[in-house]
Amino acid sequence: MDNNLSRRNFLSLMGGGIAAMMLPGSTGWGNTAKKPNFILIFADDLGYGDISGFGLKKSPFETPNLERMAAEGAKLTSYYVPTPYCAPSRATILTGRYPFRNGVVFNPAPDGGINSVGLRDSEITIAEALKEAGYASICIGKWHLGHTSKFLPRRQGFDEYYGILYSNDMRPVQLVENEKVVEYPVIQATLTKRYTQRALDFIECSFSRNCPFFLYLPHAMPHKPLAASEDFYTPDTPDDLYADVTRGRASPVGQFLANHKKWGPDDNPFFFFTQDSGPC
Repeated sequence: MDNNLSRRNFLSLMGGGIAAMMLPGSTGWGNTAKKPNFILIFADDLGYGDISGFGLKKSPFETPNLERMAAEGAKLTSYYVPTPYCAPSRATILTGRYPFRNGVVFNPAPDGGINSVGLRDSEITIAEALKEAGYASICIGKWHLGHTSKFLPRRQGFDEYYGILYSNDMRPVQLVENEKVVEYPVIQATLTKRYTQRALDFIECSFSRNCPFFLYLPHAMPHKPLAASEDFYTPDTPDDLYADVTRGRASPVGQFLANHKKWGPDDNPFFFFTQDSGPC
């Protein structure tokens, strides 16, 4: 596979594959008997050049699991988010439509009184499209497509939600499960680890039910305020907290890659890692 696959060719391949899967009577991806699973990890404020394989070679930002993904898969180097900040980028990646079409042109913010902005019911998300094909779906992490009841993730096709409904520097920072607040205040240093475990549990459950799945994992980090887990925090070098968070943010990819072997050789996942806007 060409590691520098162009955005146009990539979208063409994906479009053709999805069309084949959706044909009446189709039982899977193309001529296979099993529908593929989709894992989409979306980083918040991660610099393009801050992970190994895309920029810095020898640095505190070394991310071997992401480098492995790039080496074994396709490295997309010529695409951009439509608006370099949180909510519009998320609306676009979930709908495939520009912000001026999907209606999310700036960020909702509870502490700023911006409560009426969110993804409209009329928009069709990836989760909604895949639901019609029999998929289970979950959103784990930062939603930021509306924090009032009419905009919540389960109104947009997701079966489950677990995370913070907006940026982790907005108040109040509440951990929400489906529509219920389950933690306040939130211990942010543990979020990445908890998100990863919740994702692994969802995948295991989907396999046990023999159900194809879509996992959307928009992590909070490395958006400010930075909070590194104990596994990656380096107290002897306190000035490199961004590096600590970046390494911790990329580490769960290794767990997904390791578990893929356990899930079985006939599983055919599409595994994406991308980011919204670059470092603040």
